[in-house]
Amino acid sequence: MAIVTIRYWAAAKDAAGVSEQPVTADTLAAALAAVTASDDRARLRAVIARSSFLVDGAPVGRRAAERVELRDGSVIEVLPPFAGG
Repeated sequence: MAIVTIRYWAAAKDAAGVSEQPVTADTLAAALAAVTASDDRARLRAVIARSSFLVDGAPVGRRAAERVELRDGSVIEVLPPFAGG
């Protein structure tokens, strides 16, 4: 298992209640499941469902989260949709 950092931006930060947190996971899917597992995380789950992700600065795009492998020290950026311009 890898120890990674999840960074939350905008609405994700508000829903998570923190700007970042460490998690232990081997895939993006496992990391997201770990931070949304408790019952009080429904709002964060809803934001994550609409978000895009960067892993170590690279866009995840349409790849399945289960196929995005993580390594020790990886950084996951949770980017909810932004309004405006």
